[in-house]
Amino acid sequence: MPRSLLSLTLADAKRMLDAAEAKATSLGIPYNVAVVDTGGALIAFTRQDGALEGSIELAIGKAKTARMFDKTTAYLAELAQPGAPLFGIEQSNGGQVVIFGGGLPVRIEGQIAGAVGASAGSVEQDIAVAEAAAAAISAETRP
Repeated sequence: MPRSLLSLTLADAKRMLDAAEAKATSLGIPYNVAVVDTGGALIAFTRQDGALEGSIELAIGKAKTARMFDKTTAYLAELAQPGAPLFGIEQSNGGQVVIFGGGLPVRIEGQIAGAVGASAGSVEQDIAVAEAAAAAISAETRP
């Protein structure tokens, strides 16, 4: 029997970006937020007015990293500390791995369907914005 691959859609990504923007606004920080599909390809991106230019690639990189390893980037950061099992992982994949918190896989019906990355504030704020985006997607909101 063929496998069914679940992936975020553009409609999903738009809902996620709306939720991320609302959270960023509540924090008073303009954000960069990226949403990628199951394969790690960019579906949608938003840069709020005044968001840090240097955070554009970080947001995209966090989303891609979260999908590439199916782990939050905050967890990967813990595993990448000196003496930890994944020390140096940020050097893999042509240096494209971003291990600052704010990237997380997104699940639909228990399956990873993509990922989101947020960047502009503190690590804790980035995580909160990414979590708000992911929370916008649930079995109830998807057709």
